[in-house]
Amino acid sequence: MKKIILFSMFICFSGLAFGQILPSFQFGIKGGANLSKFSTTNTFGSDNSAGYYAGVWARIGAAGIHFQPELYLSGKNAKMVSTADGTENKVKFTSLDVPLLIGTKIGAAGVGIRLNTGPVVSFILDDKQSAGSAVGKVFNGDFKKQNFAWQFGAGLDVGKIGVDLRYEAGISKLGKTGYDGQRLNLFTLGLALKLF
Repeated sequence: MKKIILFSMFICFSGLAFGQILPSFQFGIKGGANLSKFSTTNTFGSDNSAGYYAGVWARIGAAGIHFQPELYLSGKNAKMVSTADGTENKVKFTSLDVPLLIGTKIGAAGVGIRLNTGPVVSFILDDKQSAGSAVGKVFNGDFKKQNFAWQFGAGLDVGKIGVDLRYEAGISKLGKTGYDGQRLNLFTLGLALKLF
């Protein structure tokens, strides 16, 4: 009896390990909220302001490691308050964000915890750059004059549903008139649905 139990456990663990080695592809949609804050000098303070994001994601993985590119539209808001006179300036803009994440997943039987990190390229959408032209730049690999950040995050998957919590630290300064020289940092909390 002990041999049968040991053999069964060996088969189960071998199957799980083999499943982590085989290549896999997943695709889905996601959306959620973000809290944005500018990194500022002593002249201005900045409070977190809520925004949104929605888009698509893909996950290609093998041997317990996955690459997860994403493409989503993000509405970002921030409030800047002058420490000198208390004047408030609200900043709102929309961007097309492209995270390129590397991660790993721990778990089995449709339940798992993910850890991931990687760069994010943001294309600010305004009268000079429409959503269509930004998508064209993504697929052509034209990342010049765009904003860069780095994301760190964790997620929980249960079946086809996933929850993600991430922190994004601005690397490059935003070049948009009115808040030149500011780096945008944000937290995101999102819900993902795996379509296949």
